[in-house]
Amino acid sequence: MMQSSARPRPAGPDNESDLIARAAAGDQTAFEVLIRRHNQLLFRTARSILPGDGEAEDAVQEGWLRAWRALPGFRAESRLSTWLVQIVRNEALGRLRRTSAQVIPLEAAMLSQDPKTQAALTEEPARGPEQELLRAQVRRLMEARIDLLPEAYRTVFMLRAVEEMSVDEVALALEIPEATVRSRFFRARSLLREGLAQEMDNALSEAFGFDGARCDRITANVLARARAEGLNRSE
Repeated sequence: MMQSSARPRPAGPDNESDLIARAAAGDQTAFEVLIRRHNQLLFRTARSILPGDGEAEDAVQEGWLRAWRALPGFRAESRLSTWLVQIVRNEALGRLRRTSAQVIPLEAAMLSQDPKTQAALTEEPARGPEQELLRAQVRRLMEARIDLLPEAYRTVFMLRAVEEMSVDEVALALEIPEATVRSRFFRARSLLREGLAQEMDNALSEAFGFDGARCDRITANVLARARAEGLNRSE
């Protein structure tokens, strides 16, 4: 007795080939599972090429649509994730080339008499709320790592790096030889680098975070455009 095909099979973690086949046939549910499964990888791929989150999101969305259109021809000669990365990478590179084509060469910009161009070269970059928040976070991280230095190293580092006092000024203030100032400052910087490197290692897995809201937004946009193009044939 043949089973009815009206009820789709559950999308488990190990049946990607089944999901691919169903998505290629126009099953939106299966395609949504694939989107959510590979969204973070593709966003980070695009973000490694494009400088902004918004542009990277657009590249991922366009990449997903290209992938769904081409999915019936996917022959599994490579992993789906590899194939998807290639699509999104090409989309991101294309966007980067189009953006670069609009960039004014530096020498031409320096010779330009256009007030806006000159202002862009001379004015300080804008410091919006996001930039100020980032600076505050970096400052707190630096302060926390400096606080962890041994007191002798911490004092030398504060006077030399933060207060920008000269070696001889620090030596006079702390009543220690100049060679000691140099050695303690060198050691303090080494300890800070080690500590910050560890912080960076711990944070790498969270870099360019892909939270639920971003994943939901990309997924919803891709599925809406797919419906508009008639790619979804499961309804």
